Amino acid sequence: MTSLIETSTQAPAAAYAAQLSTAPLLEVRNLSLSFATARGALPITRNVSFSIAPGERVGLVGESGCGKTVTGLSLLRLLPPESARIEGDILFNGINLAKLSPRRMRAVRGRDIAMIFQEPMSALDPVFTVGDQISEAYSTHFPVSRAEGRERAIAALREVGIPAPERRCDEYPHQMSGGMLQRVMIAMALICKPKLLVADEPTTALDVTVQAQITDLLRSLSERTGTALIFITHDLGVVAETCTRMITMYAGEVVEDAPVDDVLMRPRHPYTSGLLRSLPGLSKRRGVLASIPGRVPSPNAMPAGCRFRSRCPHAIAGCEQEQPLLDLADGRVARCWRAPDIELPGAVN
Repeated sequence: MTSLIETSTQAPAAAYAAQLSTAPLLEVRNLSLSFATARGALPITRNVSFSIAPGERVGLVGESGCGKTVTGLSLLRLLPPESARIEGDILFNGINLAKLSPRRMRAVRGRDIAMIFQEPMSALDPVFTVGDQISEAYSTHFPVSRAEGRERAIAALREVGIPAPERRCDEYPHQMSGGMLQRVMIAMALICKPKLLVADEPTTALDVTVQAQITDLLRSLSERTGTALIFITHDLGVVAETCTRMITMYAGEVVEDAPVDDVLMRPRHPYTSGLLRSLPGLSKRRGVLASIPGRVPSPNAMPAGCRFRSRCPHAIAGCEQEQPLLDLADGRVARCWRAPDIELPGAVN
């Protein structure tokens, strides 16, 4: 961040505005999560660190079990407090969410940070109309009459592209398709105009056409409203179309963080390269699809040093040592001590 001293040639107000524009909206520092079990604490994520700028769209990718969803839930403190233990800092607009009381945290959820859950049919209550559920999300933070709440729900449905929102507002979840339910979830998440939206695999179980509509909707809403977006997904193609930055997680750790275009051209971590090479392409009509050998290690049996080394074709002596996140010369970060020296294939080479 540029200091005010370094920008002394600007007018004081302009210098302060420039500093605020570069300040991160969300800054996660050394976030570690574990769950209490009968055999003791089970570590899930370790020292996860990243930041999100206002209006930025970031893709969080990795295999199932790498810690993407629990990281998203940790940001909103939605994990069961009796079994989940969170360590580290979650700074949102300078406020440490990890230290907030439950009452103050409830004021943040939905108002400043909202989440789109993976399964809309299970996230929505079947005995209430979608309009009631959307208006409740608004009235929880802003006291309004029932009539005004309904009008705001209709406006939210219209904004996410649901036809005949006046009629759909009075329908129940079982009367809508999967794509429409996902739009209802987006409307519910955006009705309070949050600064940050966490979307947990919002295109799961949707057909390709509806997937494209949902991703286009999220991108356009983010661009129009300035809402920052964390897009949790397995689909690297969706990340390439929707996001400006990609964070790769493996075995509970961040292993790479870089702009999307740079990652597609030249990944700096072998795991990211393996994910990109495993994408099916149109150029090869025959041949073996590239894959990453082995399996993700169990949380209670993590290897020492680099957690990817047993599956990595570039592993050598020294990889058994602890691997910190390295700041590379091009402004990217990667958890691999060989990153400055090895050339890795991406999705377009």
